[in-house]
Amino acid sequence: MEKQSRRSVPSWIWDFAGQHRPQYVLSVLSAVCGVVCGILPYFVMAGIISDLLGGCRDMSIYIKNCLVMAVLWLGHCGFHSISTTLSHKATFAVLGTIRKRVCAKLSRVPLGTVLDIPSGSIKNVLVERIDSIETTMAHIIPEFTSNLLVPIALLVYLFILDWRMALAVLATVPIGFGCYALMTRDYEESYQNTINKTKILNDTAVEYINGIEVIKAFGKAQSSYDKFVVAAKEGASCYVEWMRRCNIYFCLAMSIFPATMIAVLPIGGLLFRAGTLDAGTFIQVILFSVGLIAPLITVMSYGDDLAKLSTIIGEVTSLLTLEDMKRPDTSASQPQSKDIKLKDVTFGYHEKEVLHGINLEIREGTVNALVGPSGSGKSTIARLVASLWDVSGGSITLGGVDIRKLTQEDYHRYIAYVSQDNFLFDTTVMENIRMGKQNATDAEVMEAAKACGCHAFILGLENGYDTVVGGAGGHLSGGERQRIAIARAMLKNAPIIILDEATAFTDPENEAMIQSAVAKLTKGKTLIVIAHRLSTITNSDQIFVVEDGKIRTSGTHEELLAQDELYAQMWRSHISVRDTVEGGAQE
Repeated sequence: MEKQSRRSVPSWIWDFAGQHRPQYVLSVLSAVCGVVCGILPYFVMAGIISDLLGGCRDMSIYIKNCLVMAVLWLGHCGFHSISTTLSHKATFAVLGTIRKRVCAKLSRVPLGTVLDIPSGSIKNVLVERIDSIETTMAHIIPEFTSNLLVPIALLVYLFILDWRMALAVLATVPIGFGCYALMTRDYEESYQNTINKTKILNDTAVEYINGIEVIKAFGKAQSSYDKFVVAAKEGASCYVEWMRRCNIYFCLAMSIFPATMIAVLPIGGLLFRAGTLDAGTFIQVILFSVGLIAPLITVMSYGDDLAKLSTIIGEVTSLLTLEDMKRPDTSASQPQSKDIKLKDVTFGYHEKEVLHGINLEIREGTVNALVGPSGSGKSTIARLVASLWDVSGGSITLGGVDIRKLTQEDYHRYIAYVSQDNFLFDTTVMENIRMGKQNATDAEVMEAAKACGCHAFILGLENGYDTVVGGAGGHLSGGERQRIAIARAMLKNAPIIILDEATAFTDPENEAMIQSAVAKLTKGKTLIVIAHRLSTITNSDQIFVVEDGKIRTSGTHEELLAQDELYAQMWRSHISVRDTVEGGAQE
């Protein structure tokens, strides 16, 4: 991984090109041919002028030369079109591949690593940053290469014609480059500033949109909007200020570079008058000096993109070089049972350790509950078992096999995980449930929904199972989203089911229905439940009490009531709250 992070930008571009490299090679060759076709008319014009000076009056020769120039012009346009078509087709395919690689990468890295990166920043990389590579791969690779090679060849030809006039052609280049250098002064710092301000704007926009309900509920619309406005203004002003500083130098560079005649005409005139330069050579130099600068300006126009390239590639590859979870490409062996065992497991977020030597065993086909105060580590244990993170120390085994020796695909076949805040995709209810089992029929999806008590409310939606749930399931209530998520997990029919506060958003009536459905659907399976409502886990085969990142004690409900004061206190609190709520409801 460290070796990958030190790879050069050209190495990454070559890697991204992949199987499309032959298309880029053909694109470069076509671009070279196009530029050559654009330069050759200057030679033809030089010949025409020489014939005129020589007194040639044969119109057929001039007509023929004009036709040749027309053909060359058509060739220039044709080869340019072929080049850009090849490079763009290849590039858009490559951009799609890069996005797939980033998404696949995010699925292989620990969940904590992904959560540490603001969602606005990830969106920025997946959309804007990857799109920024399009200019490099579709334009710079063919056009920069061709527009640089041909002027070099033409310049060599000018030196062969007359080295003095070749130097005269280049007289304005140092001044133009000087202005260009002043324009790019502090470039990296300025560009990084725009990157930072854009990230802040993206993150603020995502925060504003995601928190709009809280903003409205607490009357914070103005202050939150002001924060967004400040971020938007700073995101725009950093570009405006940067462009304002560069404008004068850019205008000078673009005015001085093409002004080759300032040196060519007086120097050529003096040499011609002195008899050391013939008229034909003088005319050729005049024509070629014009043809030489145009491709160089094209090359310079990509200087901005080249200067950005290192930062852009760095943004993209910062995700591609994240450290994967420790999983093999093929499983060393397969579990012999569905027993789960955590041995001396430690885990920490960044530098802070939150689990300290967890030891517990979950037997196949049993119902197990994790209870404890908020922040004690229950959900962290569940996520480690679900292989969303890697342990910092110790091991988790399934059927005697360390889960780090199983491929992600093999292990995930054993696990169905439902969190308290499940995500639904912006597609139909049918497709959201079907994600539990991609090849499930509509009938199987409906059966899973019926078993989880979802069928009735789904039929009540606008388009039934074909109702689009909106971004993150936003068109549904929290309880409805939760029940669809449970149906999705049940459709998967995995032997191990993890429910992390799976009924947190449901009302008592629906909770009882879901509990009954889950009990039927998980019969004979291994069930791990995290619950704050202790009445829902009293029949568990084993209850683990978690406190401060450690397993305090374990046993059945009756055993814990008799032996563990923390559990007994939690139970009394739960019963008191439940009785109060039920009493209030009756009144």
